[in-house]
Amino acid sequence: MTEDRQQVLSRVARQLSQTAKKEAETLRKNTVIIPSREAVASIVERTLHLLFPSYFGREMCENDNETCLFDLFRDIKRQISAAFALDGSTPSADTESLAVQILSRLPDIQEMLCRDVEAIYEGDPAARGREEILLSYPGFFAIAVFRIAHEYYLHKIPYLSRMMTEYAHGKTGIDIHPGATIGAYFFIDHGTGIVIGETTVIGEHVKLYQGVTLGAKSFELDENGHPVKGIKRHPNIGNGVIIYANATILGGRTTVGDGSVIGGNVWLTHSVPANTTVSYREQSGQSSKNEASAQKNEGNDGDTV
Repeated sequence: MTEDRQQVLSRVARQLSQTAKKEAETLRKNTVIIPSREAVASIVERTLHLLFPSYFGREMCENDNETCLFDLFRDIKRQISAAFALDGSTPSADTESLAVQILSRLPDIQEMLCRDVEAIYEGDPAARGREEILLSYPGFFAIAVFRIAHEYYLHKIPYLSRMMTEYAHGKTGIDIHPGATIGAYFFIDHGTGIVIGETTVIGEHVKLYQGVTLGAKSFELDENGHPVKGIKRHPNIGNGVIIYANATILGGRTTVGDGSVIGGNVWLTHSVPANTTVSYREQSGQSSKNEASAQKNEGNDGDTV
């Protein structure tokens, strides 16, 4: 006779409880504290509140900025400690110093984000004002969280930077690895489905549309067949580049030159020089063939492909 619903659920609950107890015992033996997803999400939101208090989390902190900053400092320090404890690695400085170094970067992050807002406003005719961008644009939210998380990445704090960008990924559908290098005046239009890999380098005044992938062409393997870590895997995008919807650009040796335009649906695995337009072309025949064609873009303002 098959188990009834109550018996099945009871059995599953017991199994999960046993597993949880084993994990808890292991962590207790190693005196490990795990970083909290909820706490990291709160750190992101409260950092955004400090950067743009009229637009993010107005209800979060009723105290003055200094009090809010010290409260945030204590929570950041706690999560940094948990991250290094779980990783088993040694921090480059004590957790208090790391937290101070990150928070000291907030004015520079704020300035960079104001430039991003300017790029979005100037580049999107649908934007009614900068306020609308701050309040409602998922692209700006993803960029803002990335720029915060990037500081944690630069300080080599495990887990936290990726937790932050994955928080934004879940909210926006935009996946930016915190290790990417992204210049000022960055504009993500629409944004859903964008993927930007860890070793991507993006210049200034770059505009991406939805579905763009800046990814790895292939993975180098070590003698044991495992992917080699810490090598350049993702493309370089020059200044003033526009990449239209669903384009895919792959490879650590792939460079898109300054002022170039990459058309929608293009698959690109080789470098293109500056001021070049790359467009998708479908050829009819017995078996249809898709390919990208490039032409020198002398004096083109990048609005057409």
